Amino acid sequence: AGHMHAHDRGLAYDLSNLLGRRRMLGLIAGAGLASVVGCSTGSSTSSGTTSQATSAGAATGTAAACAGDIPEETAGPFPGDGSNGPNVLNQSGIVRSDIRSSFGGSSATAGGVPLTINLTVQDSSKGCAPLVGAAVYLWHCDRDGQYSLYSRGVTGENYLRGVQEADANGAVSFTSIFPAAYSGRWPHIHFEVYPSLAKATAQGNKIATSQLALPEDVCKAVYATDGYASSVQNIARTSLANDNVFRGDYQSQLAAVSGSVSSGVVASLALPVS
Repeated sequence: AGHMHAHDRGLAYDLSNLLGRRRMLGLIAGAGLASVVGCSTGSSTSSGTTSQATSAGAATGTAAACAGDIPEETAGPFPGDGSNGPNVLNQSGIVRSDIRSSFGGSSATAGGVPLTINLTVQDSSKGCAPLVGAAVYLWHCDRDGQYSLYSRGVTGENYLRGVQEADANGAVSFTSIFPAAYSGRWPHIHFEVYPSLAKATAQGNKIATSQLALPEDVCKAVYATDGYASSVQNIARTSLANDNVFRGDYQSQLAAVSGSVSSGVVASLALPVS
């Protein structure tokens, strides 16, 4: 699927470069985590052990978290929201927390290292108060770098896609697998924020589109396990600094990570929107 990702930019990316993207220096939905995996983007590990470092995305307080909205990014060529081909948002079953398996006409399950994705949707116009009742549509590639609905061999699948409604704390959580690193892109997760679950059926209603970046150390620890051989080669050829979406200004999109390869990785990020 890698050859298709050279176009993974789009109008939102171009506009953001022209106008200057708003960035935050510190934010994290999972403040207070005792152990953080792979928090440095300048070093790597070959095991699934944890460290006590603080992620570049760790919380430093509400003031830092409200420095600006989560940067607007392209949805890429495989959104599945009706803007470029199929629309999974209007399919019965898309509202779910566990996104590892397909639903509807297939029950295939994506394999890989377990990953929990915790996001906190915040209202940046109200001091980053929880945006209760907002909805998040999240999707990412599988262990082979393939996107369900689009990539050869998985066009009949819709796994690794799901919608969740933010609770009283603005929180949503997805149970998934760790995505691959494919050619030309740093390991990432896509998401769109909608004002409500009822509005999360048509991409024209979204209020934010962005991507979550995964820290280098945890990526390399995961990719040292079975099934991620191509990711080892691909991640060696790119970096967060030269990724064609994140580039050098990625701090507000870099998830804080806890857990381990053996017990499952947890990635957390706050999403201030307006």
